[in-house]
Amino acid sequence: MTTPKLGKVAGIDSTVPPPAHTVAPAPAPSAVIQDRLAGWVSDLTTLHELTERLARTTTMLSALREVLDAGAGLVGARRGLLVLEPADGHGPDTTVGLGLAHADLGHIETVPRGVTAIGRILDGQPGCDGEIAHPDLLAEDGLDPRHREVAVRLGYAASYTVPLTGEATGRLGAVVWLYDEPAEPPERRRHLAGRYLRAAGEHLARLVELERARTTMATIADELLPARLPRVAGVRMAARHRTGPRGGGDWYDALPLPDGALGLAVGSVTGAGPSAVAAMGRLRASLRAYAVMEGEDPVAVLSDLELLLRLTEPARSATALFAFCEPRLRKIVIAGAGHIPPLVLGNRRTEFAETSLSAPLGMLACWEAPSVDLILNPGETLLLCTDGLLHRTGDAMDRAYARLHAAAASVPAALRDDPEGIVDHVLHTVLPDGLDRADSAEDVVLLAARFD
Repeated sequence: MTTPKLGKVAGIDSTVPPPAHTVAPAPAPSAVIQDRLAGWVSDLTTLHELTERLARTTTMLSALREVLDAGAGLVGARRGLLVLEPADGHGPDTTVGLGLAHADLGHIETVPRGVTAIGRILDGQPGCDGEIAHPDLLAEDGLDPRHREVAVRLGYAASYTVPLTGEATGRLGAVVWLYDEPAEPPERRRHLAGRYLRAAGEHLARLVELERARTTMATIADELLPARLPRVAGVRMAARHRTGPRGGGDWYDALPLPDGALGLAVGSVTGAGPSAVAAMGRLRASLRAYAVMEGEDPVAVLSDLELLLRLTEPARSATALFAFCEPRLRKIVIAGAGHIPPLVLGNRRTEFAETSLSAPLGMLACWEAPSVDLILNPGETLLLCTDGLLHRTGDAMDRAYARLHAAAASVPAALRDDPEGIVDHVLHTVLPDGLDRADSAEDVVLLAARFD
């Protein structure tokens, strides 16, 4: 009897009997070491790339999103949320999500804070200064009913939570990643994520301090500017002010004067930071005093301001423009010191007022320049700004002037009677895509006065 011959299966010659058992040869020690070294190099390369990406973020929101997204890749999660809540209580406080809609974040916030890992970390409860893993949330006996309900509703079954800290600042917040199925990151991923988050904590700590400084400077600068614009018969006004991250010296003012007159002023002090903000406050207060005493002569007002600047701020210079307005006659007398001329905006014209060329205050031994008289037509608007508006465009000054003129000329007819609409349109046209609120060393001031 002939033994049947089997065909080949999956490339194996069935005519050759396989051995009774197969034992894989043990890898050589050098191969194991090479594999480990390759793994370490890969991890370090990944960590380097992620920290470099994080270092390139310059705003708090972009850094938080980068931390959340990079961490999700390290621990193998698809969704998560990061809560920034510094332990000293001075803010800024915010929450960002990954793969979670705004409504989803709202559902998570309805869970009692003390029963979640992220809540316990933020509250500084004992034993919550390290990572907290819940590999199978829905199987936990002591899970809070509301927590279980939200987990089922949003479709996550496991979580991995890590605190965010800075060496000098302590706890900054916490981040939690959510898994669709019961899961837990392996030790290698935890170690890599931990190293990344330590670097992220220091970067976030620096951004927190920067954000606090920016907020403080903006608050001080805003407090030194008019709390509200005055009500003057025959004139409607609107203003916009944007402060750079370090605080700057741009200001504006509008003050009622005797006999129903109105004084309008814009100016800019050189420099940035607290000293520039303080100098701006002193000059603005001084200009108000000079305007009350001799406002009908704008040249005298600026001459007095220039003398004060040379005596009290010898290391600084400033640009300024002051306009004495008689609303009943729609007559305006303007003097400028190295400042951008105002724009006259109406139904039949959009043009720069031809103020004379002059040096900034503090640049010459004695400043003086002639004033210019304007007569506005009913319904025309006088638009004053600081050069920060032009510098933020990034264009050469001639092109920036052209952009400002085009923005004013393009104000829709429906908005030309509304100073609020005019300043918003001009600001967002000259500085599109959020450039008016982007980080910049340049302050922005825009003041509009419409004469009936």
